[in-house]
Amino acid sequence: MKPEELQDRLLRFAARIGAVADVLPDTRLGRHISGQLIRCGTSPAPNYSEACAAESRNDFVHKLSICLKELRETHVWLRLIVLAKILPSERLDDLLQECVELSNIIGKSIATTKGKGARVSSRN
Repeated sequence: MKPEELQDRLLRFAARIGAVADVLPDTRLGRHISGQLIRCGTSPAPNYSEACAAESRNDFVHKLSICLKELRETHVWLRLIVLAKILPSERLDDLLQECVELSNIIGKSIATTKGKGARVSSRN
C-alpha cells in the first residue's frame, strides 16, 4: 500500500470515528467515551502524516508507534461502546475490523523498519 493510500484510509477512519462519537448518547458515559474516542480515533491520521516526514528512522518508528498506540486505544473504546450496549455491535463491527487492520499495517511497518535498522547496524 502506498503512503497516500494509507493516509486516505486513516482519514476515512477518523471521519467514521467522528460520526460514531456524534451519535453517542448525551449521558455521562456517552460524553466521556465520545471525547476520548474523538481524541484517539482522529489522532492516527495526522501522526502518520508526521511519520511520513520523519527526520530519521527512529523518528519514523516513534511517530508510527504513537499511531499504533492511538489505534489500540480506539479499539478499546469501541469495544466498550458495544459491551455497555450503547450502540449495537452490528453498527461497529466494520469499524472495529478496520481498526484491527490499520493496527496490523502500522505494526508491520514498525517491525519492518526496526528490522532494517537492525540489519544495517549488524553489518558495522
